[in-house]
Amino acid sequence: FTSECGEEAFADRVRTVKRYVRDGDTFQTNVSHRLVAPAAVHPVETYDAVRRVNPAPYSGLLEFPGVDLVSASPELLLDVEGDRLSTEPIAGTRPRGDTAEADAELERDLTDDAKERAEHAMLVDLERNDLGKVSEYGSVDVAEYRRIDRYSEVMHLVSSVEGRRREDVSVADAVAAVFPGGTITGAPKPRTMEIIDEVETTRRGPYTGSVGVFGFDDRATLNITIRTLVRRGGEYRLRVGAGVVHDSDPIAEYEETLDKARALVNAVDEALGDAGSFAVESPAGAFEGVR
Repeated sequence: FTSECGEEAFADRVRTVKRYVRDGDTFQTNVSHRLVAPAAVHPVETYDAVRRVNPAPYSGLLEFPGVDLVSASPELLLDVEGDRLSTEPIAGTRPRGDTAEADAELERDLTDDAKERAEHAMLVDLERNDLGKVSEYGSVDVAEYRRIDRYSEVMHLVSSVEGRRREDVSVADAVAAVFPGGTITGAPKPRTMEIIDEVETTRRGPYTGSVGVFGFDDRATLNITIRTLVRRGGEYRLRVGAGVVHDSDPIAEYEETLDKARALVNAVDEALGDAGSFAVESPAGAFEGVR
């Protein structure tokens, strides 16, 4: 997989966002870059490998003329069941450890990190505000706060926010209130999306959109389309990002994006019958890889 920009150009994006944070334009902005590789294996085979390598609760395979999506999303944008609304923001990431002891130490590092805790609290508050637009007054509640969810290559801080849908609010209204998700845009949303449009040099496409199902009984479940391979024009595109705040380290944020990409890259390798190394190639041709 080749990065559209490489480490240093991504770090420049982070530095630009940090200047906007310093100037008061944004509190947190999700910055992403795109990885590209030849689509040498069919999406169905890739999805089968994804389900083995990195099971995720909001996965899916969509095939359309000219474009296919293989999603292993861990994040719930919105669940609607009758008048119950829920969203589960993810904010805070660490790689998995090689041993149980290392994994536990990384979990402690994540849960004790003041930067991660502050960022998570801010984004949970943003989701509370979004649900509050379409919920009965006083019904919005943080049902679960800062749990740890583990996947094959990363662990995340996750919270669950719930509300009771107002009678005058349709399912579509509820989706509109939370879309796009705050964790993959930032706060405040409108200005932050302008900053994203400025610093990212390629369009996001399906990335950070939503894939979901709607029933005829006022039920719906929608993911946030992250950890998702897009096959278009003979290539796989995998976009990954990180949340940037005032004390973000540009190189550490870049490394976090690679941690998030690793499971999907491993799945493509497995689908190809090759358990080789994970590598990201910069435009200059240098490789950064880990087994």
